[in-house]
Amino acid sequence: MVRAFRLLQNVGRFDNVGAGAQLPFDRLNVIYAENARGKTTLAAILRSLSTGRTDLVTERSRLGAQHPPRVVVEMGDGGNAIFENGAWSRTASEVVVFDDTFVAENVCSGIEVGTAHRQNLHELIVGAQGIELARAHQAEVDQVELHNRELREREAAIPANVRGDLTIDAFCALAMVADLPKQIEEAERRIAAARDAAQVAETPTFPALRLPKIDLGPLQALLGKGLPELDAEALALVQQHISHLGHGGEAWIAEGMNRAAEVARHGNQSCPFCAQDLAESPLLVHYRAYFSEAYESLKGEIEEFAQTFRAIQGGDSPSAFERSVREAAERQAFWKSFTDVPTVEVDTAAIARTWKAAREKVEVLLEAKQAAPMDALTVPDNVLKSVAEHNEHCDRIWDLSELLSAANPHLEAVKEQAREANVPTLESDLRSLRAVEARYDPNVAPLCEAYIAEKNAKAATEQRRSDARAALDLHRQTAFPAYGIAINDFLRRFNASFRVGPVDPVNTRGGPAANYTLLIDGNPVPLSGNPGDPSFRNTLSAGDRNTLALAFFFASMQADPQRAQKIVVIDDPMTSLDEHRTLHTLQEMDRLARDVAGMIVLSHSKPFLLGVWDKIQQLPKTAIEVRRSGTGSTLAAWDVNAALVTEHDRRYAACVAYLEHADPATERRVAEALRPMLEAFCRVAYPANFPPGTLLGPFHHLCVQRIGTEREIMGEANAHELRALLDYANRFHHDTNAAFETELINDEELADFTRRTLAYIRRP
Repeated sequence: MVRAFRLLQNVGRFDNVGAGAQLPFDRLNVIYAENARGKTTLAAILRSLSTGRTDLVTERSRLGAQHPPRVVVEMGDGGNAIFENGAWSRTASEVVVFDDTFVAENVCSGIEVGTAHRQNLHELIVGAQGIELARAHQAEVDQVELHNRELREREAAIPANVRGDLTIDAFCALAMVADLPKQIEEAERRIAAARDAAQVAETPTFPALRLPKIDLGPLQALLGKGLPELDAEALALVQQHISHLGHGGEAWIAEGMNRAAEVARHGNQSCPFCAQDLAESPLLVHYRAYFSEAYESLKGEIEEFAQTFRAIQGGDSPSAFERSVREAAERQAFWKSFTDVPTVEVDTAAIARTWKAAREKVEVLLEAKQAAPMDALTVPDNVLKSVAEHNEHCDRIWDLSELLSAANPHLEAVKEQAREANVPTLESDLRSLRAVEARYDPNVAPLCEAYIAEKNAKAATEQRRSDARAALDLHRQTAFPAYGIAINDFLRRFNASFRVGPVDPVNTRGGPAANYTLLIDGNPVPLSGNPGDPSFRNTLSAGDRNTLALAFFFASMQADPQRAQKIVVIDDPMTSLDEHRTLHTLQEMDRLARDVAGMIVLSHSKPFLLGVWDKIQQLPKTAIEVRRSGTGSTLAAWDVNAALVTEHDRRYAACVAYLEHADPATERRVAEALRPMLEAFCRVAYPANFPPGTLLGPFHHLCVQRIGTEREIMGEANAHELRALLDYANRFHHDTNAAFETELINDEELADFTRRTLAYIRRP
């Protein structure tokens, strides 16, 4: 609650005024000021205190002052609201002000109704709760616009050439594809295969690669074979003898035994070489056992093994192997353009060297065995190593061959796909994959994520905007119809000749607004119209516009659920208001004053303020006057009771006092008061026959003429008494006696006519 103006410094007409500190406010406060004394400044200070708009004070800086405005307003909680250095220390939203600013902001500027007026009227209608809802909604609307601006900037940051023919939303929404590089590579290969379908169909798949291993098991078994049925003594003798023969001795003896057998079949038992008789030779028996059929069989087995070995490991095998590797490499080079195939990287030269070394070492062993079949041989370590190296190559070639063989079914599928492929479709698939690749490029992905984040934020804001709109619409569905009814009710109370049509909320880009039409004689008149057509600007008088503004204000206060806590400030509500609405206005102010915490009424019209004071009887009240003080203004207590006393009241009081005390100093004033008192009585008692501008003489003559008629004004006795009173009173009236100021007064005569005059105007 506002309690007092403790200090008004350098603002408007107030230089350094602290008198208001001794003029505390009450429930009702009337402030009188002549024009240009500072009344509007006080209203502006209170509006600034309510809204926090500092410009309302700073724009009223006192001309010529060296320091900026400083205002101290005592509040109901004992604290002060201080305006200094261009800012308030606190505000008081419970203060609501009706003044010219209210009219200009909520109703019209002059005779024009603009968008801002209708937007402010919307706030007035929906009240504090609705304002919060509207602001919440507008905040989300504004935030959506910010999102749109940000989205445009983030879209522009993503190069258009990377999006291809996709929209920004479709591009940023692309999902990541698993193993994307491989997918792109496969797509490119499918396209390449489709474009070269004929060659793909003609190109063979991979051949089998074979590099024969050297199996040491059979070799070692063969090398260790002899003749087990030959006794050890004979074997030792034969081998001892053969050892003396040198290299090839065993074969030479074996050949000799064959010759000896051939000679013996012809009956000759002599040696084919020396012709001596062999019957007595001690070694011959052993030779026959040694070079028996088993011996021949062993030699045959060795020979067969050697031939087989050479056939598998030698001959065309190396060149065939190299040819198969070359073919595999060539096909791998072809097929890798269309699908994933195993890499063919084989060092055939190294394999050939290792293979040859192992093969030759084994062949040397076989030759040694062939030369001495009965000798049990073992595989030397160097041969084992060479064979092991070769066999390792064989294992790797086998593994590669298995991989190539496993790829062949896929190559057949590639051939099938190439035959049936649709190149445009495959190219479309590749473009899609390329788009995904571009979307998730390290330089582009953050831009897309930022765009998506902003888009999601916008969606969330739009949802909040929708929720806020729904809450506001729900509130408006109740507030607007009730407000429209209230406005017309107040217009009726103010005795206005016009009404308003339905007051409806509308949503504009600038924010929510209120729209309505005027109803004049039941005909709708829009707020704005084409030149020459009826509209707000040319159908309402200044008094009507002020009445409409008052109706808006009072309707908003009636709808305010917090009005019991409000301090209502009304600044000159009768400006341009028709006189016949004064009483209606006083009645509505009386009703409102009872419902609010306090009311402050400012005006330059004493009669109006006296009417407020007199009408609102039940509330504690105080009166303040803005008076001239030097070249500025100050605040002072205003004696309203003294101001309420009329000249008629003073004349009547003087007459009564004269009859009681017979003061010679007042007798001429009493004598001069008699005729005006009679005029005032007749104006009230006979308004139809004694209108303003009528003189008492002609009126009395008319009364005498109508005595005893149907149009009689007063009875005969009253008419004669009026005449007698006028005859005396006219002696002291300037219109009937030029020398009225020198007319002698007799106390007894004056007292008689005074007594009779008072009795005349007191009669019912």
